[in-house]
Amino acid sequence: MDPDHLKLFRDIAQNRSVSKGATMNEVSQSAASQHLQEIEQRFGVTLLDRTSRPLVVTDAGKLYLEMCREILRTRDEFLVALERLKTEVEGTVRVASIYSVGLSEMSQLEGEFSRRYPQARLEVEYLRPEKVYEAVVTDRADLGLLSYPEPSKEVTVRPWRQEQMVVAASPHHPLAMRLDVRPEELDGLDFVGFDEDLPIRRDVDRFLREHRVHVNLTLHFDNLQMIKEAVAHGSGVSIMPARIMAEEVRQGRLVPIPIAGFRLYRPLGIVHRRKKRFHRAGQAFLDLLQEPPSGWTPVAAVS
Repeated sequence: MDPDHLKLFRDIAQNRSVSKGATMNEVSQSAASQHLQEIEQRFGVTLLDRTSRPLVVTDAGKLYLEMCREILRTRDEFLVALERLKTEVEGTVRVASIYSVGLSEMSQLEGEFSRRYPQARLEVEYLRPEKVYEAVVTDRADLGLLSYPEPSKEVTVRPWRQEQMVVAASPHHPLAMRLDVRPEELDGLDFVGFDEDLPIRRDVDRFLREHRVHVNLTLHFDNLQMIKEAVAHGSGVSIMPARIMAEEVRQGRLVPIPIAGFRLYRPLGIVHRRKKRFHRAGQAFLDLLQEPPSGWTPVAAVS
């Protein structure tokens, strides 16, 4: 049975008027009358008594009206449920991330993702940069989050944000009271750096070299957490993203000092396999990452 025809009869019967039912369904009164005649001929009964005004619904008409209402109600419930099913996000999103994205930040992302999509799950694994690429290429991760991302034949990069880098010092360091520091003032200072195989080490070395600054490398590590601890314990200053220091600054363990006259940034990117087709949950998390929250610097996509 055509739902439009069922609705037409329901509206005519409920309003006890062919003209009102026809208007509600955007058909002519003659077309509505013809439809009523066809139904009555099909069932061999009179559904509406047209001799009275307003119309009177016969017993047979009441039975048919109830059936129309039930079918239309069931159809509406079906359409609502189907639309909900089509838009509901469920499944698991696997993310490989470098450690310095930050547990607190990832916790906030997980919380927001869970709030929006309670049927979906987020699985996050923290890895070294080369392992992030490996997890993405081998499809053990849907998305990778890392710094200084590089596209390849297998991997696409979506720039995520730019993090300003500053000089990090212990509160007891002579530079700690400064509002900013010129690059040349780092010359000869004890310095805690990154391992040589990391892109951020090459970026910092390039910056120091361009300004003819020679530091005394006392320690080097492969992760920001160890560098922050070494700086906090007075092993030297360092250069790192200001965002990463937020908790230690709040605790009074580190002091961020802007570099006078220069803006040095660490780029963060989202990586995934080329031509990867994301399920709804994966696309939803990717969209969430690319929303520009307060304090983030959105940049254009690159592949």
